[in-house]
Amino acid sequence: MSNNDAPASINTAPKTVFSRIANLTLIAAGFALLAMTAIQSWQVFARYVLNQSPGWTEPLALIFLNTAMMCGAAVCVRTNRHFAFSLLIENVAPKVAIALQKFSAAFVALLGVAIAWGSWQLVLGDWAVRMAGTALPEGSRYLPLSVGGVLIAVFALEKLFTRAPISRTAVSSASTSQAKP
Repeated sequence: MSNNDAPASINTAPKTVFSRIANLTLIAAGFALLAMTAIQSWQVFARYVLNQSPGWTEPLALIFLNTAMMCGAAVCVRTNRHFAFSLLIENVAPKVAIALQKFSAAFVALLGVAIAWGSWQLVLGDWAVRMAGTALPEGSRYLPLSVGGVLIAVFALEKLFTRAPISRTAVSSASTSQAKP
């Protein structure tokens, strides 16, 4: 199976700067999920065993949830598992499919920039406010959204400028080859 037969995978892609960034992003998402699980476990233990629910666990768990969500979304953009519009692309003529893929990548890049910019405005606007239950600034709640938006834009631009368009799936090409007498 060549690179053009299936969505690019982080594990099979050449070790470029982008694949390294994607690997680090995936590691960050995994760490965030583990941290969120540990924090929520402590919250349950403290609440039901110690009868003292800590106030810092919920806001911190939400930051880790946002981190995992945005890192995962960015990596899925890179591997064509998020915002890929594959159902549409697989059912149109090849030239139209390539144009749709390029349009999709450009649109997703703009969306990533909009997410990054908008959430950065929230970071700046709420940085001076203390988050309830923690000593962290309220603006830190939006940092993962901003970083994730940048990563989504970077991976979409990578698809737009450096990677070959994804061809039809093996199922589509197998069905056309079977249709020949």
